[in-house]
Amino acid sequence: MVLVGAPYATIPELTTLDEVRGGSPYGAATIAGADGSRTPTKTELAIARGQGAHVAKIAAKLHG
Repeated sequence: MVLVGAPYATIPELTTLDEVRGGSPYGAATIAGADGSRTPTKTELAIARGQGAHVAKIAAKLHG
């Protein structure tokens, strides 16, 4: 098993402080609220896409 986070170096959205958001170098996340009414923001989606791209690169290297 390989654990892959979301590195600051490749995902600049992790450094923004202008909104409350989920996500950290440990991985993508969103804050949904108790009733689930809040949907992921553009920043949270960008972090998730960045982590997905990072995982794909590592998987390609491991696959050979």
